[in-house]
Amino acid sequence: MKNSAVETLIGAVVVIIAAVFFFFAYQTSGKGHASGAYRLSAEFDNAEGVSVGTDVRIAGVKVGSVVDFTLNTGNFQANTVMEIDPKVKLTDDATAKVTSEGLLGSKFISLEQGGSEIMLADGGVISNTQGAVDIWSLISQAMFANKGPGDGGAAPAGGGQGVPATDTKSP
Repeated sequence: MKNSAVETLIGAVVVIIAAVFFFFAYQTSGKGHASGAYRLSAEFDNAEGVSVGTDVRIAGVKVGSVVDFTLNTGNFQANTVMEIDPKVKLTDDATAKVTSEGLLGSKFISLEQGGSEIMLADGGVISNTQGAVDIWSLISQAMFANKGPGDGGAAPAGGGQGVPATDTKSP
């Protein structure tokens, strides 16, 4: 009898911990966002690494998250809908950029305030966007940029760096 009461108590504690964990996950996923937040949309030519729940930040501080992420089949750009904290007011010339936390860190959308006096309202569109930079393409271009067909990447004749070869024979 004593063992079943202890087992029941331990089971109840496990269920309560699981419920707290799921509540926390729901709140941090952006689905259970505080009421009053407003939505903005932006389209990116390359939104690699962005998905529903991705952070939206200003100056490194989280001010919202991505709540919808679809492909615009008309122009083949990634359409993102972001839910922004109501305390943060953005101008109609604000900029949205897909960036990452360091060289190989996770992606997020960085917003930068513009200089206009016209504020974006709920349902507004950020038209100034910059998509994600493909770091592996940049590395590949840097590695293979100086190699022409057949030169194997060797230094040019004359010692390299564009210095012409000199004749060492005396007259």
